[in-house]
Amino acid sequence: MELFKIKHAIPFMRYGKVTTTISLVTFILAVLALGFRGLNLGIDFTGGMLLEVTYAQPANIEAIRGSLESQPDKIPEVAVQIFGTTKDVLIRLPIKEGVNGSQLREEVYSLLKAQDPSAEIRRVEFVGPQVGKDLYEGGILALLLVAAGIVAYLALRFTWRFAVAAIVANMHDIVIILGMFAFFQWEFTLTVLAGVLAILGYSVNESVVVFDRVRENFRKMRKASVVDVIDNAITTTMSRTVITHAMTQLMVLAMFFLGGEALHNFALALTIGIVFGIYSSVLVACPVAMWLGVSRADLLLPDKTSQEDGRP
Repeated sequence: MELFKIKHAIPFMRYGKVTTTISLVTFILAVLALGFRGLNLGIDFTGGMLLEVTYAQPANIEAIRGSLESQPDKIPEVAVQIFGTTKDVLIRLPIKEGVNGSQLREEVYSLLKAQDPSAEIRRVEFVGPQVGKDLYEGGILALLLVAAGIVAYLALRFTWRFAVAAIVANMHDIVIILGMFAFFQWEFTLTVLAGVLAILGYSVNESVVVFDRVRENFRKMRKASVVDVIDNAITTTMSRTVITHAMTQLMVLAMFFLGGEALHNFALALTIGIVFGIYSSVLVACPVAMWLGVSRADLLLPDKTSQEDGRP
C-alpha cells in the first residue's frame, strides 16, 4: 500500500550536518540529565511495597499523605496518587529498616483506616532489596545483549558500516528516552524497561528497511552518487514510514490515554521512542553510514561484465 508518491528525491543528506548536530546536542543534554538527576527508579529496582487502596468516596490524596507522614515514626518518601478512578489510590513505600513486609502493610492499613474507615486494600506487591538489585543488573545486561545482537545481525546482513550506523542511531533513541525520564523524574519501572527494549527492535527494523532500499538502489542506480542513492532510498520509503508509524503511534496513544496507570509510563517510553526512532533511522543512521564511507562495493558483488573485460 502506498499512501502517496514523491516524484523527486528529497535531499535529506544535504542537511545531514544540521540534523546530526541537533541529535548530538539532544544526546548530550540527555546524558547530562542522567548524570545530574539520575533515573527515578521504581520499587521494581529499589525494593519496597506497593498498595492499591479503594475508598467508598473520592479519595483525599493530601489527607492520606499527611496521615502517613505525620506519625512520630513517619514513613519517608511516600508516593500517593490516584489510580484508575478517583476512589482508587496507589501508594508506594520504600523499605523501612527493621520492618518486614507484613508489619509495614499492617502499619499502613491501620493508619489509612484511622484516616478513613472505608479504606480497603485490594492489592499488595512487595519487592525485596536484593530482588530489586538483581532486576536492575539483569535489565542492564538485557540491554547490552540486545545491542550486541543487533550489531552482529546488521554486520552479517549488510556491512559493518551499516551496523555501526544503526547501533549509533538506536543508542541515540535509548539515551534520549532515558534522559527524558531522568529530566522529568518520571518513574522508571520494569514495564518502562520493556518499552525501551521494544524500541530497540522497532528502531532497528526501520533502519533495516531503509538500508535494504539503499542496497536495491545501488543495484539499479549504477551511475548515481552515494548521496543520491541514499536520498532516493529514504524518499521512496516515506509512504511506508508514515503509514507504519502512524498506525503504531495510534495504538500506543490508546494505551497512553486509556491503559491506566500500569501502562502509562510504558506507553510514554514507546511514544518518545517512536518519534525519535523515525528521526534517527532517517537523519542519523544514514548520514553516519555515509560518513563512515559506505559505497556500492560494500553491498554488491563486483560487476561481472567488467571482470570479463579484464581477462587476457
